[in-house]
Amino acid sequence: MINIRYYYNIVKAGLYVALLLAWSSCNSGTSRKIVGNDDLRSGVIHISVDESFKPIIDSQIRVFMSQYPDATIVPHYKAEAECLKDLVNDSIRMVIVTRGLTEEEAKSMKDSLGFNPFWGKMASDAIAVVVNNGSEDSLFSMGEIRSLMNGTSGYKLRPVLDGTSATSTVRFMIDSVLHGNSLGPDVTAARSSEGVINYVAQHTDAIGFLGVSWVGDAEDEQHLDFLTRVRVASIEANNDPGKFIKPYQANIATKRYPLVRGLYYIVKENYGGLGRGFTNFLKGEKGQLIFQRAYLVPSNMSFTIRSAQVKEE
Repeated sequence: MINIRYYYNIVKAGLYVALLLAWSSCNSGTSRKIVGNDDLRSGVIHISVDESFKPIIDSQIRVFMSQYPDATIVPHYKAEAECLKDLVNDSIRMVIVTRGLTEEEAKSMKDSLGFNPFWGKMASDAIAVVVNNGSEDSLFSMGEIRSLMNGTSGYKLRPVLDGTSATSTVRFMIDSVLHGNSLGPDVTAARSSEGVINYVAQHTDAIGFLGVSWVGDAEDEQHLDFLTRVRVASIEANNDPGKFIKPYQANIATKRYPLVRGLYYIVKENYGGLGRGFTNFLKGEKGQLIFQRAYLVPSNMSFTIRSAQVKEE
């Protein structure tokens, strides 16, 4: 386990400058066709994916490739900041992360490539909070989560995040929970989302933060194993003081659960390549149903919420 404040600050400071320099350095002023020996349903493509979403993207790729056996998608799972850096790498034509391009980033890419990259949201995700099975605490307000992150909490809990660099979870905690302030000195990182689960399972004083797609599917054998080793904590609902809820789909869809984020694709193709084909699949009925089954909230299909009595504490 390592402290991650310094990793995040260094990457955050350098990422934007690096992207602008890289895009500017290859700006020829003319359209660059990103050519590959592929089309919408065949060929080979390498993509970079936020490691937080490995279980669900592995499922999407498996179904897509079974449907189109002439297509091969090779995922590279890494921290979100590293995925965004890969946008300047000609061998990577698609990234999957938790944000789209800023207006300035999109303009810089257009100036470099000679065409607009396309991007959009395909699902909503949440950050799950997990504690050791022996922990006395499993209910937290956002004020308590914030104090755990900035090091002012009275809880004797060590926050553990899902990576050794600027992951999407680290960025979310700094930008959306701490509102730009620094992480506390006791915030540490495992080397992966699964590492968060392993660490929390072994330490009663740990509290972990990771994408819900790692623990949300109660029908997945690996998830069931994870859920025997740690507990998913409940967080106080938005606009409902005293009500503590888990990151269930209805709570994500209505944003009652406070730690909600989006899942986005960014593709740099100006022809009908495999990046577009895989994107169409993710946004289509089968891809959206796979997101739904993994307990994310699909962005491109209707989602019905029915009244029910669920004990969430």
